[in-house]
Amino acid sequence: MDFSKILEVLKQVTLFDLYRVSIAINHQLEDPQRLAEIKKRLKPGQIIRYFDFAENRLIEAMVIELKRTQLLVENTHDRRQWTIPAYWVNLDEVNTDINVSSKMGLDKSQLRVGDIVGFQDRQNNDVHGEVVRLNQKTATIKTTANMEWRVGYNWLYRVIDGDPAFPHTIKGQIVDGKMK
Repeated sequence: MDFSKILEVLKQVTLFDLYRVSIAINHQLEDPQRLAEIKKRLKPGQIIRYFDFAENRLIEAMVIELKRTQLLVENTHDRRQWTIPAYWVNLDEVNTDINVSSKMGLDKSQLRVGDIVGFQDRQNNDVHGEVVRLNQKTATIKTTANMEWRVGYNWLYRVIDGDPAFPHTIKGQIVDGKMK
């Protein structure tokens, strides 16, 4: 499924239309038959990947326990346990990337916690770091100097390739306002 195309269509509808569609989607997410189909494919000890909306990325985890509509999972990277809805699990390894064409900056849907990005500070100095949190209007960036910045999405650009020996050097090429 091309989420980018769906997002483009949704940008053209009214907020009421979005609300109405969200109600229909919630009914589908709560459908007992669909949930049963997911649970049939899962078992304790299984390694899965689920989509975390707060980090906007897939997280690898192990299933600990199956519940009626939820799962108890343990993330493999930090061993923290979470109860998540069964429909968060990406059983079919669907590509979750959303690519929105934008003349300037990035869109929240294009970023994930852990991405390396850059921006210019008020003195026009290039600054880059890792996305540590996705906020409503800004991303929180932790720089190599251990400073945290909250930067509007439209000011960010992807860092394609960097050399840890030269932390203030960013390699990349901007063509027609888009990173290549």
